[in-house]
Amino acid sequence: MLGAAHKPGAMPLRPLGLGDIYDAAFRIIRFNPKATVGAAVLVAAFAMAIPVVVTAAVALAVDFSADASGDDTAEIVSGVAVGGAFVLGTVLQYVGMIFVTGMVAHVAAAAAVGRRLSLAEAWAATRGTRWRLVGVTLLIGLIWLVVLGGYVGASVLLIVLIDWWVAALIWFVFSGAALVALLCWTWIRVTYLAVPALAIERIGVFAAIGRGYRLTRKQFWRTFGIGLLTVVITLVAAQILTVPFSIVGQVAGLAIPDTGVAVLVLVVVNALGSVLATAFVAPFTSAVTSLQYLDQRMRKEAYDVELMTQAGITTS
Repeated sequence: MLGAAHKPGAMPLRPLGLGDIYDAAFRIIRFNPKATVGAAVLVAAFAMAIPVVVTAAVALAVDFSADASGDDTAEIVSGVAVGGAFVLGTVLQYVGMIFVTGMVAHVAAAAAVGRRLSLAEAWAATRGTRWRLVGVTLLIGLIWLVVLGGYVGASVLLIVLIDWWVAALIWFVFSGAALVALLCWTWIRVTYLAVPALAIERIGVFAAIGRGYRLTRKQFWRTFGIGLLTVVITLVAAQILTVPFSIVGQVAGLAIPDTGVAVLVLVVVNALGSVLATAFVAPFTSAVTSLQYLDQRMRKEAYDVELMTQAGITTS
């Protein structure tokens, strides 16, 4: 049972339980809305504005092209343009969320000692680590690519070399389970705490990966359980937030006779749903991960003593 502890900010300065982590995450978002929700909304809105603007331009071009020519070339080109805009918007949102995660890590560390950060202060706190945040994210992506690519390559090679469906079935049953276990292990031990470690400690890309690996040593199941529960909660919440927008978009698309306008309405409505979902999911997930990072440091390194010093608390 966790005992009483100093609580100068969003969380008690002692090893945290699940309830402590979730309560602190909501407190961080509530008392630092601009630096958490505001940052996520800005990034998502900018990224989703790209497909909206491109779709609006394409809708006008398709109508004009359709009147001037009787073929489907314009519609094919417009489809490619809209799809490309969505891909570009998604990539930009992903990159932007890297910085949001780094900002939320600083917000969580400040909230632990009772300080609030504005959006400008949280952004300024990432100065000097922004390219490293991009670098660690690219490295994490490469790790996932190697793991998944290696499995796909091995599976294809097996199917080509062994012309026996029973062997292939046995391979996929057992290797599939092993792959899931490997993905879970890699997620927690290699990638999970790397970003908050890099942001707060201002270390290098490879050092951040190693730091996360050491902090999760002998803490895999606890870290995995909280992380997985958070993923499930945020996925359900995101679906609840986005499904109504999707339904409205589909109904509007069927009700509007003009194809170009219908597509534009669908894109706009879905973009609004995506921004709303991101406004909840990104800050909460980043806050929980950052709090788990702080929790592991308190458990392994007595980091709570350092936090008390930062908060001006003296211990006897």
